[in-house]
Formats: sequence, C-alpha cells, structure tokens
Amino acid sequence: MGTMSIWHWLIVLVIIMLIFGTKKLRNIGSDLGGAVRGFKEGVKEGTEQAAADSQKAAKTIDVEAREKS
Repeated sequence: MGTMSIWHWLIVLVIIMLIFGTKKLRNIGSDLGGAVRGFKEGVKEGTEQAAADSQKAAKTIDVEAREKS
C-alpha cells in the first residue's frame, strides 16, 4: 500500500490535466526545457572559461626581483 501503482499515477495525471489544461502544461514544459538548456550552456561556458584561464595561468612566468649586492 506504500507504493503507488501505475493507476494511481494515471489518475494524478488526469487530475492535473483537468486543473491546469494541456496548453498551460505545454508552456510549463517548454519553460522548464529552456531553463535546463540555459543551465547546460552556462555550465559549458563556465568550464570553457576555466580551461582558458588555466591555460593562461600556465603561460605566466613567476619571477622574483633581487637587489644586487
């Protein structure tokens, strides 16, 4: 009784569709998909920027100035 069967999920889905309607659910789905795509692009850009920064840092030469005695 603790787990929900496929019939429970179908009834919940029908109730949600009756409350919100298919058009609103479609809009919510497309908004959610756009948000996920934007997040993936942001992560990709962040990793590319981090890789470029690490390559730039690898080319940097650290030197120490000393006074002639």
